[in-house]
Amino acid sequence: MTTLSSSLLGRTYREHGARIHAALVRKFADLDLAEDAVQEALVAALEQWGDGAPNDPAAWLVRTAYHKAVDRIRRSKTARDKQNAVAELAEASVDGPVEDLFRHDDPLRLIFLCCHPALPFESQVALTLRTVSCLTTAEIARAFLVPESTMAQRIVRAKAKIRDAKIPFRTPDESEIEDRIDAVLSVVYLVFNEGYAVTAGERLVRDDLCTEALRLARLLVDLAPSSGPCAGLRALLLLTDARRAARLDANGDVVLLEDQDRSLWNREQTERGLSEVERAIRLGSPRHPYTLQAAIAAVHARAATASDTNWNDIASLYELLLQSSPSPIVELNHAVAVAMARGPQAGLSLLDALALRGELDGEHLFHAARGDLLDRAGRRDDARAAYARAARLVTNEPERRFIEKRLRELA
Repeated sequence: MTTLSSSLLGRTYREHGARIHAALVRKFADLDLAEDAVQEALVAALEQWGDGAPNDPAAWLVRTAYHKAVDRIRRSKTARDKQNAVAELAEASVDGPVEDLFRHDDPLRLIFLCCHPALPFESQVALTLRTVSCLTTAEIARAFLVPESTMAQRIVRAKAKIRDAKIPFRTPDESEIEDRIDAVLSVVYLVFNEGYAVTAGERLVRDDLCTEALRLARLLVDLAPSSGPCAGLRALLLLTDARRAARLDANGDVVLLEDQDRSLWNREQTERGLSEVERAIRLGSPRHPYTLQAAIAAVHARAATASDTNWNDIASLYELLLQSSPSPIVELNHAVAVAMARGPQAGLSLLDALALRGELDGEHLFHAARGDLLDRAGRRDDARAAYARAARLVTNEPERRFIEKRLRELA
């Protein structure tokens, strides 16, 4: 396979993997079968695309995966009751127009399938990240801060539960949505976060995941138009994603928020985000975590320059977020906001208290933030030590380059 074809295959899977998986689950109602068939289709593409990539790679993959799934069912000696269904499935052509292969709401249906309340919350989120976002088990394990083997077992058990309980592949009705919406929102939020700040690898941003999360957030708002949390999440994603083009310089290096060229921010997207956060508040969710985070992003969006940012408002919003959704990461962000509003020492006092608990000791962002505040406070030796610790922990190359640059400047 040529390098060009291999690159096309990887890009196709990243951009269309969710739709391909969801289309297979819709046809066969079997998560394991769908995943195995897609993997076989990818192997077939590696072998065959060297002679020339197809005109529509996504359609080629879903058609090939469909035939692989049918072959698997036919070969199964323990699935005789499925063979009659296979005969019917085989008659349903997958060689027609592309629009007949995919349905725009398939990924959303797949999310709701994976987020069934019969599963533990952590398993709901992990399984959805695996099947919808096509993240590897290792990537999901890093997001949950658990060993890869633990995450693999969690995903296997979740699939078995869905299969044994015969949970249907469909969008739930209004009464069922309330039971699943928190997990669904969490999944979309995590998908966006992984796209906006990739956990590991050569890139900082995965545009495909950001775009897919934004699309799913819009579908959720359409599905539940009176939901304040749905509006809050969409506002948060719109306002955050509006800054995406300014996050890297021409060399692919990280640009901090305070140094970004704000003319690169997507103004249309910002306006939609500001309107959506106001709608979330009107819908009665002013204290929901996503609405509060969207309100914080709105403060940044309204500031014409970094120096115009109202850090006192941001610190106050983080205090409310700590009350509604306490976590070490929120404490970290609150400490940074306090430092910007009241001086670096005020923020360092909060970080020192957080450090004593050790919950973020293995997180590079904590040590990088501490290094920045120590530098602002004039404690350069301590700042170097903090950045050195961050450099040992970081797994993303653009962030690594940024931290190493700060170390050189401090030296």
